[in-house]
Amino acid sequence: MRDVAIVAFGQSGTRRTTAEVSEVEMLMPVLHQVLDAVDLRAGEIGFTCSGSSDYLAGRAFSFTMALDGVGAWPPISESHVEMDGAWALYEAWVKLLTGEADTALVYSYGKSSPGDLPEVLTRQLDPYYVAPLWPDSVSLAALQAQALLDAGGTDERALAEVAARGRTAAADNPHAQVTGSAPPAALLEAPYLVRPLRRHDCPPIGDGAAAVVLAAGDTARRLCARPAWIRGMDHRIEPHSLGVRDLTRSPSTRLAATRAGAFEAPADLAELHAPFTSQEIILRRELDLGDGVRLNPSGGAPAAHPMMAAGLIRLGEAAAAIHRGASDRALAHATSGPCLQQNLVAVLEGDVR
Repeated sequence: MRDVAIVAFGQSGTRRTTAEVSEVEMLMPVLHQVLDAVDLRAGEIGFTCSGSSDYLAGRAFSFTMALDGVGAWPPISESHVEMDGAWALYEAWVKLLTGEADTALVYSYGKSSPGDLPEVLTRQLDPYYVAPLWPDSVSLAALQAQALLDAGGTDERALAEVAARGRTAAADNPHAQVTGSAPPAALLEAPYLVRPLRRHDCPPIGDGAAAVVLAAGDTARRLCARPAWIRGMDHRIEPHSLGVRDLTRSPSTRLAATRAGAFEAPADLAELHAPFTSQEIILRRELDLGDGVRLNPSGGAPAAHPMMAAGLIRLGEAAAAIHRGASDRALAHATSGPCLQQNLVAVLEGDVR
């Protein structure tokens, strides 16, 4: 296969509300940021792929507005996934592997602020047996967390430690929405939101956008001093029905990691897309991440979680760490759906120094 790398990454700040700007106005500075980083114009990109959700915007085919902002005339090679941008990156990666393009622009964005996000996400559920009950996303995550506690897989203090570590790490991230944290003991004094989850166990709701540029072979080396080579990437899905799954495990994550080659050599850094603190516990076990791995140095989902962009941000943050020499081999993970239903794992490496 061809060598393909992430050569540029950019993101907007995540904010609780962005009523004063449209999706296009939120996205355009990010697109300019990544294209300027590699000194390319949109018309010089071989393939463009985006990720977003019409449910967030409340308009069918809303992604076409953003595409107009990118510049779709003269006609370009373009695709869109109704999914987190991490899956758009996967499609672009496959496109470059086939040799149909040498460069790709991948972007994603989401504005959750106009609606009630926990209820909007019920549209992901089984439409016949589960969605009519209107179980919101936080309640479903609480079911998963309680199952993990009951199985002895964690305790509430460990969950508070996950939240405190992420939000403390985010103090160095200018794009984070929530930074700084009280110590775990103080967090445990907060009331439950949905038992056993407290506010700090849940991701903040925010609006944001992200973009990356991919390039193959010598083109990647020309565009970036230290490309983040994608050594493997795979995504898998759990059964749709929550009742037939063991919510304390994530076999799809482990299978995706195996297929991506994550266990062939140790990683020194991991960016995990774990919207709820209990989900990080599950992912760490499935990915065999020990204490020697720097976990979510960007702060992760507890610090910022723009829907449809949070997964792409995890890949971008891992790639950026390789670009600046802070990592040699990084693991990136993205998820979508309730209780870690769909999972993507990528292995990124920098050239030997």
